[in-house]
Amino acid sequence: MDIAAVLRENGYKVTPQRLAVYEVVNQNTTHPNAEAIYKTLQPKYPFISLATVYKTMEIFAKIGVVQVLQCEEDAHRYDYNTKPHAHIRCTRCNKVMDVDIDQDKLSEMAGSQTGYRVDSISLSFTGVCAECQKK
Repeated sequence: MDIAAVLRENGYKVTPQRLAVYEVVNQNTTHPNAEAIYKTLQPKYPFISLATVYKTMEIFAKIGVVQVLQCEEDAHRYDYNTKPHAHIRCTRCNKVMDVDIDQDKLSEMAGSQTGYRVDSISLSFTGVCAECQKK
């Protein structure tokens, strides 16, 4: 995705900080929070602030290039994959991973049981990851 073009199309300035934040999120499958993004960028961009990261993530969520995850933590997590999918969070180390589930089938089941027309699904699991189970 050409994030610079998407920013311009939506009336936002293209800044080096925004490009750097997007690069970190887009290359990160761990669904980082703003603080993790900030810590990753700090060595290369010592003048970037945590507030800039938060503001940038708000913009990215608004224009639909990231998904905001509610992971039963104090801080939101961010996912570059905006297609519908589920997540699982380790209750010990807080690692978050994607889960591939047939959401169309779940929507059908929920609709048939309730009579609702399902518009969207927000599905997350919790458990203990393989690494934490070994400890």
